[in-house]
Amino acid sequence: MTAPGAPVRTRTRGGIGESTLRPDGILKVTGEFAYSSDLWHEDMLWGHTLRSPVAHALIHSIDISGALATPGVHAVLTYEDLPAREKNYGLEIKDTPALAHGLVRHHGEPVALVAADHPETARRAAARIRVDYGELPVVTDEASATAPGAPLLHTGRTDAHAAHVPHPNIVHRQPIVRGDVIAAAARAEVIVRGEYVFGMQDQAFLGPESGLAIPAEDGGIDLHVATQWLHSDRGQIAPVLGLPEEKVRMTLAGVGGAFGGREDLSMQIHASLLALRTGRPVKMVYNRFESFFGHVHRHPARLRYEHGATRDGRLTHVRCRIVLDGGAYASSSPAVVGNAASLAIGPYAVDAVDIEALALYTNNPPCGAMRGFGAVQACFAYEAQMDRLAARVGLHPVELRRRNAMEQGTLMPTGQPVDSPAPVAELLRRVRSRPLPPERPWENADGTTDLRRLPGGVSNTTHGEGVVRGVGYAVGIKNVGFSEGFDDYSTARVRLETVGGVPAATVYTAMAEVGQGGVTVHAQIARTELGVAQVTVRPADTGIGSAGGTSASRQTYVTGGAIKHACEVVRERLLELGRRTHGHHHPAWAGAGLLLADGRVVTEGGEVLAGLTEILAEAPDGAVEAEVEWRHRPTEPLDRHTGQGRGHVQYSFAAHRAVVEVDTELGLVKVVELACAQDVGKALNPLSVEGQIQGGTTQGLGIALMEEIVVDPVTAKVRNPSFTDYLIPTLLDTPAIPVEILELADGHAPYGLRGVGEAPTLSATPAVLAAIRDATGLELRRVPVRPEHLTGHLSGAGG
Repeated sequence: MTAPGAPVRTRTRGGIGESTLRPDGILKVTGEFAYSSDLWHEDMLWGHTLRSPVAHALIHSIDISGALATPGVHAVLTYEDLPAREKNYGLEIKDTPALAHGLVRHHGEPVALVAADHPETARRAAARIRVDYGELPVVTDEASATAPGAPLLHTGRTDAHAAHVPHPNIVHRQPIVRGDVIAAAARAEVIVRGEYVFGMQDQAFLGPESGLAIPAEDGGIDLHVATQWLHSDRGQIAPVLGLPEEKVRMTLAGVGGAFGGREDLSMQIHASLLALRTGRPVKMVYNRFESFFGHVHRHPARLRYEHGATRDGRLTHVRCRIVLDGGAYASSSPAVVGNAASLAIGPYAVDAVDIEALALYTNNPPCGAMRGFGAVQACFAYEAQMDRLAARVGLHPVELRRRNAMEQGTLMPTGQPVDSPAPVAELLRRVRSRPLPPERPWENADGTTDLRRLPGGVSNTTHGEGVVRGVGYAVGIKNVGFSEGFDDYSTARVRLETVGGVPAATVYTAMAEVGQGGVTVHAQIARTELGVAQVTVRPADTGIGSAGGTSASRQTYVTGGAIKHACEVVRERLLELGRRTHGHHHPAWAGAGLLLADGRVVTEGGEVLAGLTEILAEAPDGAVEAEVEWRHRPTEPLDRHTGQGRGHVQYSFAAHRAVVEVDTELGLVKVVELACAQDVGKALNPLSVEGQIQGGTTQGLGIALMEEIVVDPVTAKVRNPSFTDYLIPTLLDTPAIPVEILELADGHAPYGLRGVGEAPTLSATPAVLAAIRDATGLELRRVPVRPEHLTGHLSGAGG
């Protein structure tokens, strides 16, 4: 130990601002990481779910005798076997039955459960269940959902939104009106109108839904599962099982990606029901086909916009109507509607707006949370409008955006001021000023052709003939954290003690680590605040209070804030103990500004006053501990009629420039570069931040060019529930993604940070579309763009 009085560093290595390594990184790269699908119990059974082959039907009867007679089967359950009065669950509206009761509302809805001693036995037994379906007409769009005499998918609604919608098949509706739009439209010298279509995207996480339910001696259940929010799951599971929440104990298992698709329940209730019925542990693992039916997707949307401007490109007004297809059940549709409405015009200053956003109940697959959460769909449309407006007034697309860019102090359409940096113009300037990639990048110096750099790639469809370059820009705005009055908090417990002769901290939270890197950042915060090198982040479970969901780009802000606050309490308690036990040795103990660094108490000048192990030796049980709940600033619900209110706590901004090469003869697109500039407030782990931005950008690229769940418009059946037919970008499809990070602190947030994960997904998609339009001259008002849209083989697809 350094002797008291000798100067030392006042900053501990591995703290915030450094690119520390992920503790799970090597295990994941080498394939040794234990995911939820790897869970095992020596006495376990296997569960399987029978799903509806039709989208809308009455269930006349269910015959389970064939399944029960199958050797190795231990239980077969239907709706009639549910143990509690509460049969439904849901994130915001409890409208989703644990098992279908008399009616199925979408293709793939769970109808029955089987537990057997082998997974294939469970599947074969489920196939022997005979269900007599009486098919009903399907509701697939706004016209069929609201037509006179349309089937009402949820009768007798009593949820909080029911009284505020014009039709029972509308889940939620949010208007936003500010300023005099009629007068502003009369002043407009240029008006552009457009209708846009956004396809249904899947989260496409690589780890399918899976988990292990173990019945407990007290009659409860211990559930190990991959999820995004342990406490939300528990709150939905317990009533259906007929158990108090304290008897549903949940532990986070290894998560193979999420992106919103694990916010809703999948197999949690089903595995628990089977485990409680059989008295044996039950494991469930979906295959990829089941996974496409087992989680919600991104809402497809139809968006109508009108932008008005003066001749010099100043926006006068925006009108828009956003219709989101929520599918058969509500999931998080009300919150998605709120985001789509409040962020509908983008990061621009507009005094007069008339916005309507709504989500429908249909017989299509249920839709809910996915990275970007309503703002992605809106960004695709409003950025297309800005490009069209720029062309009409004769300005470069970036210049038009710059003239209308919001800044700190700008009022949102909701009337809420943006009270932290909003560097929209600067982000656009930075992506525009980057050098462009070399022309004809497929030509090697020796005259040969690198097929990997051409549209169509190694399929050898072209050697450059008919290939045209395009460049496009886009910028977006995304809220951070839960909004509209939600009590958004997180719980953290931090313990400081001596382990192996050195001071060490342990961090306890229920945060779901889904790949975003929270386990790394949370350790960095503890090192920074407590000055110790050794930090352990304990696995997440419901033994501690809620950390909220790993969604809305909120965990570093909210759970990070909770850990920071808990560390501050521990530090003050430790310093108070030090003052009592060591204060008489040095007058600096009585002053302010004492720091913890490298396992010591030091002054701001680096003078050592004592080692932490010395002080901890005087503490009861040799440890100092604190548990806190931490909340960000309160928000408020938006007005039901005007949409006015302080609905969000923070905003994040990202801009992209896309460079594409388009084979105009075959309709193939190669994205050469997708550069991004983003303000992150403070990069707590710069390498992790860069990875988040690149990951979000790639998902935006996916919806631009290839990703879409195709639903039959007549039957409402999913046509492509597999990675054979649902395509996601591979390494060959992913371009260079250079990232420029701005750190303009938000004074209201811990360390000034700004949520990172979602914003790049917004602007990546419209930037790619803008570049393709630049290359082809086509309007392209639908995503994803397919080859037939670019070659004229699909009538009307371009606009």
